[in-house]
Amino acid sequence: MDITKNIELLLEEIPATVKLVAVSKTKSNEEIMQAYNAGQRVFGENKIQEMSRKYEELPKDIQWHMIGHVQSNKVKYMAPYVSLIHGVDSQKLLKEIDKQALRNNRVIDCLLQIRIAEEESKFGLSIEACHEAIEMAKSLQSTKIVGLMGMATLTNDQSQIAKEFEILKTLYDQLIHQNVPLEIISMGMSEDYPIAIKKGSNMIRVGSKIFGLRNY
Repeated sequence: MDITKNIELLLEEIPATVKLVAVSKTKSNEEIMQAYNAGQRVFGENKIQEMSRKYEELPKDIQWHMIGHVQSNKVKYMAPYVSLIHGVDSQKLLKEIDKQALRNNRVIDCLLQIRIAEEESKFGLSIEACHEAIEMAKSLQSTKIVGLMGMATLTNDQSQIAKEFEILKTLYDQLIHQNVPLEIISMGMSEDYPIAIKKGSNMIRVGSKIFGLRNY
């Protein structure tokens, strides 16, 4: 697997306006450093313990994104360094992030995860709950909602994937219109990022197209 080449090809393919998050979960420091040496600085992890270990061991100019489901009791371990938390799906979690950010004298950027997929297993807020969370977050000091995130159904039906991404883009545009200061719409992974970009995504999370299949 030529990680350097894969990064270069991806960066040539995607628009400059789209931020690439290299999904490095289960990958070794050596593999991450190959991507780093190709110019990649943003990496996504789904386990806080693993991400914290890599944060300690790898260059400090790496931005670490938490892309997995977050348990409130684990927030304290990543609060000193995490750059962006993708999967914020409750007001309780927002309050805990705010508390831990305050303890670390930081402001932590967050994406609200919206449930757009038809699969029951996907986490995320309803559109109504999203509005409520944005309203509640106005009272928080150390947490900043900077965008929305959503994952499409795992299906080969491209029209369904496109339709689900459109739901998120519509909500994003409505919130911008209501003067909610959002910057990021994160949708699209290795299998479906071309559709996501067409539908307006400006942040994609790509793992297997960079590093090959996951190590377990």
